[in-house]
Amino acid sequence: MFQPKLALYTLTLESAAWAALLLGGSSDAALLAYLGAHAAASLLLARVAIAFLPASGKRVPVLLLLAGTGFAVPILGFVAVILGVFRLHSLPPAQRESLFEALSLPEMDSRQRAGKGFRQAGMRSFISNERAPVAARQRALVALQDIPGHVASPLLRGVLTDPSEDIRLLAYGMLDSKEKVINDDIHRASQSYQTAVEGSAAGWQAARRLADLYWELVYQELAQGDLRTHALRESLRFTRIALAAAADDAALHLRHGRLLQALRQPEEARLAYDRALALGMPQTRIVPYLAEVAFATGDYDEVRALMGDLDNWQSLPRLQPVIAYWSRA
Repeated sequence: MFQPKLALYTLTLESAAWAALLLGGSSDAALLAYLGAHAAASLLLARVAIAFLPASGKRVPVLLLLAGTGFAVPILGFVAVILGVFRLHSLPPAQRESLFEALSLPEMDSRQRAGKGFRQAGMRSFISNERAPVAARQRALVALQDIPGHVASPLLRGVLTDPSEDIRLLAYGMLDSKEKVINDDIHRASQSYQTAVEGSAAGWQAARRLADLYWELVYQELAQGDLRTHALRESLRFTRIALAAAADDAALHLRHGRLLQALRQPEEARLAYDRALALGMPQTRIVPYLAEVAFATGDYDEVRALMGDLDNWQSLPRLQPVIAYWSRA
């Protein structure tokens, strides 16, 4: 708050300083008297001027700056301090910029609300992140029940060596549960196949069901090593039994080709794929497998040609890097 007495004291001290300097001549005592009175007047001037400035937490540095200006430049320093303070006081108050800004929430897409659980993108990196909370990783593993088995099983197998025992046990349990469900279905389908009359429609339907179930063990990566080979051979055996009753089924011929290819019989697989094409199976379903067969047999020119055909179609995005590679080869 402005104090008139301090302003009066300032003028008195400054006047006394100049009087001591002018009347005392060039003696050292007159110079010291001037400097002392001038310094005191400068401090009082700063004390008066700071009352006109906005409140600030840095009052001492401002006070010293004003006092130093008044002391260093006689007369003009006082004038500068007074004019500067009044000029600053007449300016409109500066608007402080807020460090934070309130934003309204965007409108939610109803299709986004329909999804539940974790999305597949980034799932592998999250559940394998040992620094993430175990409880959160367990919830992510449980959420894998809502996604297809051929996607979930590799993710679960990836954490079977995790340092956390809870994570390992949960992954083992989920994989075992998936395998047990399929094995129970295989057991029931086998009983139906054994009790069916040979060559009957029920027998062929049971054979096709068994072919699908054994293939599911392989497709979901639930069978590994020798068990995988056994599942492939059993699926191939029952697929051939089903083909005996449905020789014009393009889907069965496609399955037949994939099984032969998985068992490393590329030439037989090619014949099965060609039969599926002849029965009307879309080329986009067959060409990638034919390209794999051509690569396995060392026919790279055919691979390049088949990849060129895929480039003309709206193929899956995950095939684009392969198509781009063979188009440059």
